[in-house]
This record gives sequence, structure tokens and C-alpha cells, in this order.
Amino acid sequence: MDGSADIAMSCGCEKNSTPVGAIGRPTPDLSNARCRRAKARSAMSRFASVGGALLRLVAVAGPALLGLLAALYVGRPSPYFLATGVALAVAIVACDAWIIARRRWITGGFALVSLIALLTFVGTYAASPLPAPSQLSDPLPQASPPTGMTMYALPTGLNHRTAAFAYRGGSPWDKRDSVSTAVLVRHPRGDLLIDTGLGRTITQQMRAFPFLFRLGTELVRLQAAADQLDAAGYDRKQLRYILLTHAHWDHVSGVSDFPGVPVLVTAAEHHFIDEGGWATADARRMNAVFQEYTFNDGPYLGFTQSRDLYGDGSIVIVPAPGHTPGSVVVFVTLPPNARYAFVGDLVWQREGLLEREQRPWFEARTLSEDSTLLQQSLLRMSAIATRYPQITIVPSHDPRGYASIPQWSRSATQ
Repeated sequence: MDGSADIAMSCGCEKNSTPVGAIGRPTPDLSNARCRRAKARSAMSRFASVGGALLRLVAVAGPALLGLLAALYVGRPSPYFLATGVALAVAIVACDAWIIARRRWITGGFALVSLIALLTFVGTYAASPLPAPSQLSDPLPQASPPTGMTMYALPTGLNHRTAAFAYRGGSPWDKRDSVSTAVLVRHPRGDLLIDTGLGRTITQQMRAFPFLFRLGTELVRLQAAADQLDAAGYDRKQLRYILLTHAHWDHVSGVSDFPGVPVLVTAAEHHFIDEGGWATADARRMNAVFQEYTFNDGPYLGFTQSRDLYGDGSIVIVPAPGHTPGSVVVFVTLPPNARYAFVGDLVWQREGLLEREQRPWFEARTLSEDSTLLQQSLLRMSAIATRYPQITIVPSHDPRGYASIPQWSRSATQ
């Protein structure tokens, strides 16, 4: 017998019963009316039970989803993430109010723990400056850049992000463009490309990235560095090296566009390429000619080791591990005495150095950074930025660092 029959029997009536009055006419079936009311009450009870379970689920699990939406928004300030997050926050408050009104204290306890976890997570985006480093007193190292040495920026793309994504204490409402730019250094002993930016096949490369990463990344492609050089008639035989600040996807994407050009990496970074998971998968697939180098020169601006690439002080590389095991900073000096420090992803925006702020916990955790090593490298560069304001600091993704570097054009080869 089905559920409606059970309810009907419990009301003392049978389905389809039609009692007949004394004169042979049907009389109102009061029993069946009671059965219909009982079935309606049962349906409402089931609905209330399901609705209550849904409200409890939103109260307990909602804060975790809200935290994820917040992380996605600071990395990609989409109005859809913002609207969804606001709607979810209102729903969480309403569900919490329902729990309190119904005195569901056990569920309320779990909801409270979830809210505390959310607030703790949001707190990892708050300002937390590192202690000020010891001041440097040494003079700037001597450099003898050759006459005619020049440098050009080749913008290859950008992401729309926020200051909160780049450094602790940044505002989620402060929208920032995170650029991907290659830098061509022209030197009589051989030209050098510092990172490659986004390459010709970046769209295909991104398809292999994790879903959440792609969801939180709004990539705007520009012209690949190789295409910019080719359009100006650049002689690729002049390109001696590609020098990576580190081997993440947005720095090596264009390596495959320069087949046969040696790619300079430290031994630690070469090992990281082999073991670095999805973030270095592109570097593994490119069949690049990786050429390891060592730091066989002396201290440089507070760094204990260095590598003077051409022996004239114009291009000096120092180890700055933390973001990746083999990350480096590249110091470039142009004639007559214009100095630059390409810090890679040591910080994403210059405030990271000036305010001594690391990346938020979620971003650092996603990248598997070594916090201790990163702090040491960051404080060394922070001391340099404070002591030597004449050095232009160039974080790889901060467009302000490239403002004084001329962009590559057809006139660059004339």
C-alpha cells in the first residue's frame, strides 16, 4: 500500500470510499477531507525538514564558499564574483538568524566555527609588515656599461587583479593590471632577454592549468615578444641568452618561440622545473636548452653571492630564493649610470618592497613559497630600495616599473 493510502487508513478511511446517505445520495466525506489535510501537513513537514537542512548547510558551509569567492574576486575583480559573494553573505546572515531563533545550538556551534575560520582567512589579507632590515652603508658597486648598451620593454599581456591579491594590506577595491613583459637588453657581447612574457601558444598552455586558477585569471593577450622582434626585423642571431628570473608559466611561456637560444637558470631552478608541478609544466614541455650557471663572484649590495654576466658590471645576477627555489634578481646598469633591479616575482607590486609586505596566505600557499627564504630576500631588496632610490625597482608584474624603459618598436633597430 502506498504512502497516501497509509495516511488515509490512519485517518480511518479508505481510498475512493463514497458513503451514501439514507435517501441514496452521496454525503460529504469528512474522513477523506481529514486525510487530505493530513497529507498536506505531511508534505509541508517534509518540505520544512528539507528547507531546515538547507538553511543549516548554508550556515555551516557558506562561509567556506564565501572565502573562496573572496579569493577569486581579489585575483579577478569580476562583478559576478562580487554579486554572488554579497548574495551569499546575506543568505548566511539570514540562516544564522533562523538558527538562533530556533535555538539549534549544535548547528549554531558549527556555524560559529565556520565564521571564525572565515574571519581568520580574511585577516590574512590585512597588513602585516616585516620588521625593518638593517640599513646598508656601502656605496653602489662600480659598473662600466659599454657605449651603445640599451634596453627595451616588450609588453606581451596582462591580468586584471587587485592590490589585495599582490600584497598584504592592499585594498580589494584598488584594481591593478598585472603585466607580463619581456625585457630586451642589447649588449655588444650578445643581447639578453629577461623573461619572455606570454608566448604565441599561451591559450593552449592555459588549457592545462587547474580549473580554479583559470576561473580566477582574466588574461588579456598582446603581441608575443618573438612577433614584436620579428616585426621590427630584429636579427635573432644577436640574441645570446634568455635569462629567467624564475620558471613560472607567465615568465617562460614564450621560450618555445626562440628555439635553440640558451636559457640561463640556476641549478636549483632547473631542479624546480623538473619537479614543480603544473606551474612549471610548460617549461618541461618546451625542450628548451637550459644552461645552468653558478654565482662565482663576490657579495653585491648585501647579497652574499653574485654573477657578473659579462664582467663589466652592467648585468649582475644575485640569488633571491623564496618565491621559487632558484629565483634571482637581475641588476642592469645602462650608460651613463641608469640602474635597474629586475626582481621577478619577489613581489608583485612595488608596495611589497616599500612596505615590506608579503603576498596573502592563500596566494603564497597556492604557489608553495618558502616563507623564510622569501622574507630574507625581500628584506635585502627592501634595504636596497630604501638606501639607493636611484635604482629603479622593476617587479615583473608592476607596470610602474617599466615606465622609464622605452618600449620596443620598429625604430629600436634603426
